[in-house]
Amino acid sequence: MKNLNDIVTLYHKELRKGDILVAYNELVKFVMNTRTELVKDLEHQYSFTKIRHGYMDFTYFYYTNDFLKRKNLKFALVLNHLEMRFEVWLLGNTIPVQKEYWNWLKSTKWNKKNSEMPQYSIIEAVIINKPDFNNLKLLSENIQKNMIQVTDEIIALLQVQASSKA
Repeated sequence: MKNLNDIVTLYHKELRKGDILVAYNELVKFVMNTRTELVKDLEHQYSFTKIRHGYMDFTYFYYTNDFLKRKNLKFALVLNHLEMRFEVWLLGNTIPVQKEYWNWLKSTKWNKKNSEMPQYSIIEAVIINKPDFNNLKLLSENIQKNMIQVTDEIIALLQVQASSKA
């Protein structure tokens, strides 16, 4: 591993150029604006948390509804900075909940390539793989459309599972 002083010097040098700061701030602002639009359009279906910033690796917010809360589950809309894509994550409120649902959902189309549970979630569904940041309105619309589609599909699976246990 490199010397921390060398890494910090490189980090400082890149920050002083300005592009990283501008890009990061614009990305966070875009996610905030997308969240605002989602709240306006979907507040009757979901409750939304505030934006969380991660460590320059993820910018995200949670959303949930009564059905998910009863299952100790929630979703997150995630901007994955390292892959520069948008994802919907299904998460459990605790690690045992995540493991329980991972065992049930590991063979779904979202997890078929995973031999192990993702680090932070049960499902990580890519909804926009190569975002076009030159058309933010269209990007936001596509995020919302794809987010709703994936969320609805996952909730339908969870409802089937819930009814089979009843």
